[in-house]
Amino acid sequence: MEGCKMIEQLNDGQKRELEKQWEVLSYGVSSIIPEDEFKEKIAKSIKNAQPLKVKLGLDPTAPDVHLGHTVVLNKLKQFQKFGHTVQLIIGDFTGKIGDPTGKSIARTALTDDEVKHNAKTYFEQFGKVIDMEKVELHYNSKWLSRVGFSEVLKLASTVTVARMLERNDFHNRYKENKPIHLHEFFYPVMQGYDSYALESDIELGGTDQEFNVLFGRQVQEHYGKEKQVVLLMPLIEGLDGVEKMSKSKGNYIGVDERPQDIFGKTMSLPDALIMKYFELVSPLSIQEVHEVKRSLDEGTLHPRDAKMKLAASFVEMLHGKEAARQSREQFINVFQKKAMPDEIPEVMWEGDEELLVVDLVKELGLLPSKSEGRRMIKNGGIRINQEKVTDTNQKLLVTDGAVIQVGKRKFVRLRSSS
Repeated sequence: MEGCKMIEQLNDGQKRELEKQWEVLSYGVSSIIPEDEFKEKIAKSIKNAQPLKVKLGLDPTAPDVHLGHTVVLNKLKQFQKFGHTVQLIIGDFTGKIGDPTGKSIARTALTDDEVKHNAKTYFEQFGKVIDMEKVELHYNSKWLSRVGFSEVLKLASTVTVARMLERNDFHNRYKENKPIHLHEFFYPVMQGYDSYALESDIELGGTDQEFNVLFGRQVQEHYGKEKQVVLLMPLIEGLDGVEKMSKSKGNYIGVDERPQDIFGKTMSLPDALIMKYFELVSPLSIQEVHEVKRSLDEGTLHPRDAKMKLAASFVEMLHGKEAARQSREQFINVFQKKAMPDEIPEVMWEGDEELLVVDLVKELGLLPSKSEGRRMIKNGGIRINQEKVTDTNQKLLVTDGAVIQVGKRKFVRLRSSS
């Protein structure tokens, strides 16, 4: 096999480099399609001192980046550390269709201004994890807008309608007699054309993107080019421990959130997800992650302390070491020593001087309803000046400087002119 021949041509030092890259780059990956070609590409890259071209396509419809996205970003960072080239593709042309993956209806097309705004937001947030100065940025309208209709027909001939209907989203819509528009079939075809246009060696995606990213191999083969290898990364559950991390489900940790909020949210993570987050999201080395797992398995590391280490690693990755140190200290003071945080948002109160606590927390936007306030009081989750509120009908005489606490992380200091 050609890959074995290439590996056999490596000297001892190059073979050690191959094994080093393989260990890191294959770590945490759900599936590599195909594995032997991936090793071949790494060996060829080392032998010829030529970096691999590693592609990630971005759907410009949702610019809010959370820790779920960093699963793929951390893998890109690892490729960068080995000197490989990251190709980020903004789907400004494919965005006119929208990725149909997991959708029960056709996506709404984006305007050019929306694409530009979302792309700018992506770059700012991605820069917290990967080195954006070493990234190749591409907009796929550059080549897709020039593809003639005859070429589109040739590409369309490489895939059957039956194959398209194998996709769960299309299959379910077809079975439920929901409309599938012809243009939606072209999304994976165009995504595959991106790989041909950029001569990508590797494409990354989540496991839900398998159908789309494999099209790159098909289109490259159609044009007689070397086929890319696909690395599929696991999807990660959110803070509820059940659903995939998503802003719409409220179970996310945003990369732009305040350091103390990132730390606090991480501490609420279910114990069952600790190692998955260490392996896929944390910037710690493989050796450090193995040590955490060993300590947890042996019982020498408490899950709470493991989450403290995990939370600190996230804050350091996104905000720096000092922010991580301060967030850790604040968490210990507020939630373990029951002290109040150093910085508390202040609100000028202009309402009634005396009112029910449930009315106050609703007016302050700390809880969505009075019924939620009563439930929180019954659970011991509301404090006034660090004193627990126990009566759902308790009233408060508003005074300047009073501190309202709801749950573990919400604090407000009232300011009053009276």
